[in-house]
Amino acid sequence: MKLKTGHTQKFTWIGAGAVLGVALSLALTVDANREARSTIPIDELRAFSEVYARIKNDYVIPVDDKKLIDQAISGMVSGLDPHSTYLDELAMREMRTTTTGKFGGIGIEIGTEDGYIRVVTPIDDTPASRAGIRAGDLITKVDGETTRGLTTTKAVERMRGMPGTKVRIEIYRKEEKATFTHTLERQEIKVQAVRAREIEPGFSYVRVRTFNELTVGEVVKALSEQHAKTPLKGVVLDLRNNPGGLLDAAIGLSAVFLPKDALVVYTEGRVEGARVRYTASREHFARRGADVVSSAPAILKSVPLVVLTNAGSASASEIVAGALQDHKRATVMGTTTFGKGSVQNIIPLSSTTGMKLTTSKYFTPNGRSIQGTGIDADITIDQLTWDGVVAPKVQREKDLARHLVGRDEKKDDAADADDDLTEEGQEAKLLKAREDAKKLKGFDWGNEKDFLYAQAVNKIKGLPVVKSTVDTTNTAAKPDVVAGQTTTASKRVQQ
Repeated sequence: MKLKTGHTQKFTWIGAGAVLGVALSLALTVDANREARSTIPIDELRAFSEVYARIKNDYVIPVDDKKLIDQAISGMVSGLDPHSTYLDELAMREMRTTTTGKFGGIGIEIGTEDGYIRVVTPIDDTPASRAGIRAGDLITKVDGETTRGLTTTKAVERMRGMPGTKVRIEIYRKEEKATFTHTLERQEIKVQAVRAREIEPGFSYVRVRTFNELTVGEVVKALSEQHAKTPLKGVVLDLRNNPGGLLDAAIGLSAVFLPKDALVVYTEGRVEGARVRYTASREHFARRGADVVSSAPAILKSVPLVVLTNAGSASASEIVAGALQDHKRATVMGTTTFGKGSVQNIIPLSSTTGMKLTTSKYFTPNGRSIQGTGIDADITIDQLTWDGVVAPKVQREKDLARHLVGRDEKKDDAADADDDLTEEGQEAKLLKAREDAKKLKGFDWGNEKDFLYAQAVNKIKGLPVVKSTVDTTNTAAKPDVVAGQTTTASKRVQQ
């Protein structure tokens, strides 16, 4: 991808973090030349100049001018919110590399928290997911060196390498108050955006792992082939742990199931160019390629549809879930999404540097703010396995330091519930969490052990849904959907 200079060109990025093992998701937007119109703060700049001079003259060792300027800009931008950052020459080069989607990595998407590198989500079928690394883990060391204060770009540089080489990472898991060390062998990461299969004749399962240029076409192809064999009667669209991607792809996937020209999402920001309405029309989802949506079977506009979400469903995933929910086109099942409803533009500053800057926020067709709040499920079901294991609570956008407060965001007191536990209760919960983590290691989506998936299948078939109301003291409880029995871990609800 070439970045032009001489005029301003911006790229809209709606992924949740920097990516190790999946292409960065960029969508081209155009912005006219615009000069800064704010008043220059003379006194503050004078203080900056004095600090700069003091460091140059008095610091114990000489410091390069470029290093000082880069660090100053980096601190200014990264201090705004968790997603804005300065892109130096290395970061811009990294961006070009990640758009190819082929490199040695361990398969995680990352962000920052408390000065450390935070796992946004592990990518299916990669060294990280197979090792049991999960969303919310803090990567504290890479090959013995601390990640404290590292930018995501520097962290990516440390963890990437030739396929077949090894990297040792140390992670800290807050809910278990424990540190784990993993030695992972890098592999060439080729993320398959879509995995689809026929549940049984007429019923399809589609797992979308990321939103790239091929996503919509792959979904349409898979569902068209299945519909050609047996007319579709229901579709389960799985967006769990999908960190986001191309805005075009999110609009296109929504358009597959929505009426033509239906509003999918809109953005609001301070400048005129940040206020845009995106609809299920060709001009918004096929700007860089063929219109694959038009070839989708017409039945997809009305076939029963269930969308699965969890706290790892972010940005583009939330756009799709929110649009289908607002238009009452699908039932959203699972748990509340991540809540990343802000838009970042990649703005080149020179031929080698740039800035990823938050410029607007996303809103669903009905005007709901995604930022900080996320998309609530119509039917809330914990990520429960048939062994009674519940996926642990992971951090969401609103838990991040300096996150932009969303318009509809409210304080969640649930996070303080553990404060009421006795010391023995805390220890028991810790031991259970460790045992559960072992059972969830390498968890595969959409199989016989996936409780939420089973309830989604029931929903599209018109059968009763078992809504988990988990009693965490009874890990042996095993819901029985077939017989219709209830246990301490679940109850039947007709939705």
